[in-house]
Amino acid sequence: MTDLDWVPDGIDTSRPSAARVYDYFLGGSHHLPVDRELAGHIEAMTPDIGATMRANRAFLQRAVRFLARAGVRQYLDIGSGIPATGNVHEIAQAEAPGSAVVYVDVDPVAVEHSRAILADVPATGVVLADARDTELVLSATAELGLIDFGQPVAVLLAGVLHFVPDEANPAGIVAGLRAAVGPGSHLVISHATADGQPPEVIEAQKLSSRTGTGIVLRSHAEIASWFDGFPLVEPGLVHIPLWRPEPGEAVGHPERFGAYAGVGTA
Repeated sequence: MTDLDWVPDGIDTSRPSAARVYDYFLGGSHHLPVDRELAGHIEAMTPDIGATMRANRAFLQRAVRFLARAGVRQYLDIGSGIPATGNVHEIAQAEAPGSAVVYVDVDPVAVEHSRAILADVPATGVVLADARDTELVLSATAELGLIDFGQPVAVLLAGVLHFVPDEANPAGIVAGLRAAVGPGSHLVISHATADGQPPEVIEAQKLSSRTGTGIVLRSHAEIASWFDGFPLVEPGLVHIPLWRPEPGEAVGHPERFGAYAGVGTA
């Protein structure tokens, strides 16, 4: 893209953005040369990275469809990124019109585009907040008046917690979100892992720090611990393509995707 009218004022276009790199891998159109350059470096080291990101998006869509059919009507999508085809509100509202969806992201580019795209979509809202600031995420969401935290809420943390460093206490962040939602709520997490991954994945992780939001790879045991009080539904915490694949979907060597996914229910 050469036209930068879509980039909000004040954005440093000389530095890659994690949200725009993700948009590139998803086949979107909101990315810059600097983002594509970094994406190329990462992809050269880990050829499966694009497939992993697309698999993560597909998991989120399957999870939302599962939750909607289970009766969930409120969704808090934290780390939502730049809007792409098959967003949470599209899936949820197709299953149950009127379902409320609030998107939260720290990237101003992602937030501005979300607001523009959702301007005429009912029961949706967007919050600019860092996932690490649980208090702001919850208070800003409450101010929108779309979500009743006393009723079941699906908290979606798909591909965001691996951007949270250990010193920011990701376990504490998830615990705060679990404590804020009512009985019958759900927790959705997908997260990158080093489990069974080759050395080049670790090297690609180092490149991610150039976006200002480096990736932390975590173990199955650590990620599973974040579901405390929210027992995992079948098939548990598994490699992302293995979480309730659509009929006929077959994935060879699912471990190559290097990420786990799971859904828990209170």
